[in-house]
Amino acid sequence: MILRFGAYELDVARFELRQDGEAVPIEPQVLSLLLLLASNPDRLVSKDELIEKIWDGRIVSEAAVAARIKSARRAIGDDGQRQQLIRTVHGRGFRFVGAIEFQRPASIVSGVPTALPHELPSAGSDRGVRPSIAVLPFRLTGAVGMQAVLADALSDELIADLARLRWLFVIARGSSFRFRGPHVDCRLVGESLGARYCLTGGLSFAGPAVTVSTELVEAATGEVLWADTFSEAAERMLDLRLEIAARVVAALEVQIASHEARIARQQSTEKLDAWSAYHVGLDHMFRFNRVDNALAASMFERAVGADPQFARGYAGLSFTRFQNAFLAYRSDRTAEAEAARMLAGEALDRDRMDPFCHLNMGRSFWLDGQVQDSLEWLDQATVISPSYAQGIYAKAWAKTLVGKVEDGESDARLALQLSPLDPLRYAMLATRALSHIMRGDYPEAALLGERAARTPGAHKHIAIIAAVAAHLNGQGEQAAYWVARATRNDPLLTARDFLKSFPFSENTARETIERALAEIPLEA
Repeated sequence: MILRFGAYELDVARFELRQDGEAVPIEPQVLSLLLLLASNPDRLVSKDELIEKIWDGRIVSEAAVAARIKSARRAIGDDGQRQQLIRTVHGRGFRFVGAIEFQRPASIVSGVPTALPHELPSAGSDRGVRPSIAVLPFRLTGAVGMQAVLADALSDELIADLARLRWLFVIARGSSFRFRGPHVDCRLVGESLGARYCLTGGLSFAGPAVTVSTELVEAATGEVLWADTFSEAAERMLDLRLEIAARVVAALEVQIASHEARIARQQSTEKLDAWSAYHVGLDHMFRFNRVDNALAASMFERAVGADPQFARGYAGLSFTRFQNAFLAYRSDRTAEAEAARMLAGEALDRDRMDPFCHLNMGRSFWLDGQVQDSLEWLDQATVISPSYAQGIYAKAWAKTLVGKVEDGESDARLALQLSPLDPLRYAMLATRALSHIMRGDYPEAALLGERAARTPGAHKHIAIIAAVAAHLNGQGEQAAYWVARATRNDPLLTARDFLKSFPFSENTARETIERALAEIPLEA
């Protein structure tokens, strides 16, 4: 896309500013800022958005922002007095007020695709390219009156919620909403906006009902990677809009990360950039076994080696050290627990607005039994990203262990609803099983425990939860089966090991679990 205003033009593909056809010298960060403002002439760009997209969310001073704005104005013949092109809205942000003409490069107009970058580069960073997505305006069928605004409203909700995912670059509404219509080609969207993925969908009104369909499409190939459909009474659509957006965001967090890992695996390990190495590490990390956890750690180390300011790389390393301690992969549990917290701190120092960093800091407190203290960090993760299913699950786990079983059950249900295919699904189910054990509902606990233990990725502690639930429900043979499964993975596993990883508060529920562990028993 080429953006023209007066004698100037911004060429997105070449990442270049020109005046009367001649390139204008300009710092990369200033050009990124100018492109952000000019691409969104229909709205105010807040200071927070500016910092998030130009400085990757790092803490910067008011003076630094003002200096970049001044440089951007100077580059296009504007200044702070006239503000003919870039206007300051005091206390809120900035707007590009010049008349913009959006033009596709000739090669696209003629039908020959032009390869564009997946995102505008962030100056001062050699970080690998984040996956990028364009949320297109949803199509409408059969809508009348006020119903017609719901399609754009839902797309707006999705853009806002997806922007909270720090690992995902979200194309601004002013650009993605220029592709409106029933037959938009996602490949053209990808070429024009530099988006790796497109999220499309539609609302269909038929009498008293409405159906919402969504599709995640890989822009380069046009392949549909994920799709879902929601149906509800039309009169409830306004209330359900936020719920639908939350479920879609949670699904995309899993689906895009999984696809990014598949793409990265096609490359030589030596050629992986920070983001690619991170996604490969994430894929190994969630397999919860000793070998894959070590592979995950090596990928995260590669990621921070490629970009020492990459917060998620440190957060991933914290997760692997947590796993070392939680599942006793290494003998010095205390050292692993200290490393998990230290690395989570490194991650937060680099990005205070990433929910994954807060999640790992919260989980690190579990390792020394400070479960109640973890909740503040886990709450922050879900404040930053309300649809963050793994953060909601982590709160469910912590609340259950400190005896808030009703709240824990509610959060675990919500996490499963938001992300039914989550790699931590087994843990969400196991948390529900624990909550039913602690309430004395052993039949339901046994059912949930078995479902959790049979879910792919379930580790030895999940099998122990299934064994305890089965034993308390009078299913001795089934309890023995799950004990055998757990000890096959770790012949040295003891009840003491389990209780170290699951530091229940001192109450009657803990006594019940301890008694069940003694009666199973784990030790030969």
